[in-house]
Amino acid sequence: MKFTVGWQNDELLKKAVMQNLRSISEIYFPWGGFSSGRGVIIGPKTQRKLEADLEEFRDSGLAANLLLNANCYGRNSLSRVFFQEIGDTVSELCERFGLKSVTTTSPIIAKFLKANFPDLETRASVNMEIGNVEGMEYIAQWFDSYYLKREYNWHIEKITEARQWCLKNGKRLYLLANSGCLNFCSAHNFHDNLVAHQHEIAEMDNAYEFHGVCAMFIKKESNADRLLELSNFIRPEDVPLFENLCDGLKLATRTNRNPSAVVNAYCDGRYIGNIFDIAEPSHSIYPKIVANDRIPAEYAKKRLSCKKDCRECGYCAKVQAAATVNLEHM
Repeated sequence: MKFTVGWQNDELLKKAVMQNLRSISEIYFPWGGFSSGRGVIIGPKTQRKLEADLEEFRDSGLAANLLLNANCYGRNSLSRVFFQEIGDTVSELCERFGLKSVTTTSPIIAKFLKANFPDLETRASVNMEIGNVEGMEYIAQWFDSYYLKREYNWHIEKITEARQWCLKNGKRLYLLANSGCLNFCSAHNFHDNLVAHQHEIAEMDNAYEFHGVCAMFIKKESNADRLLELSNFIRPEDVPLFENLCDGLKLATRTNRNPSAVVNAYCDGRYIGNIFDIAEPSHSIYPKIVANDRIPAEYAKKRLSCKKDCRECGYCAKVQAAATVNLEHM
């Protein structure tokens, strides 16, 4: 399996990438003043570091993937000046770093890129929540590849259907391996819109802070005890099951507190520690942790082929309970 890794200004992450070049195909990154799915607009010093790292990654044979995957670009979404800026930026990145692909949430950005940079791969962001063949067909004229809706990581029928359609139509399919987002989060789009506008929001006298409903939801112990069931991440040990089901796995590392651990775990195919630590966001249910080495080997196969009737089944909750360690009792 080949992994695509998100850039973060972290030397240990860079070292982990360089030590695992055989397993990594691509580095994805934000650029300058463009909002992205994490809302990070980087300053001049960090921008220079990003550019230096991209040069090293390019020379090491890694492909570069630009993120234009904010959920909203506001009044600039269709403006001429916005697309002029995108064109100038993509031209520069192609020339300097051999840009190979762009991940976006905007079908209009993808349309623009196809018209002006036909050799670039345009990839539909996971934030578009594409979950079936129809969703791929609607935008097939502008996109070369797709991230499948994260909630379907454990739905073999959905993955197989999407994979077969992609193979038949000359497209590629990717999965996001380590999302910490709760399945079918009803506040996900709202949160993504806030992230896209976070710099404008930070300038306001705000009445509330919003950090997602997930953290509030799992504060209740009975909900925290179902966190494995409510999550969609693919553990490092589970990756071989997906080898022929997709063209690659995306590792979320741009805001993880220990991104090098994420990369090393997936490239090694094993992780010892609290499994939620290598997800992004990495939810805490302290003082409890879920020890990954206590999750049974058959877990992944059972979950991939189960009936998806979680409220009746209870298997994942039982697995979590058996793997849970209370640090206060040690």
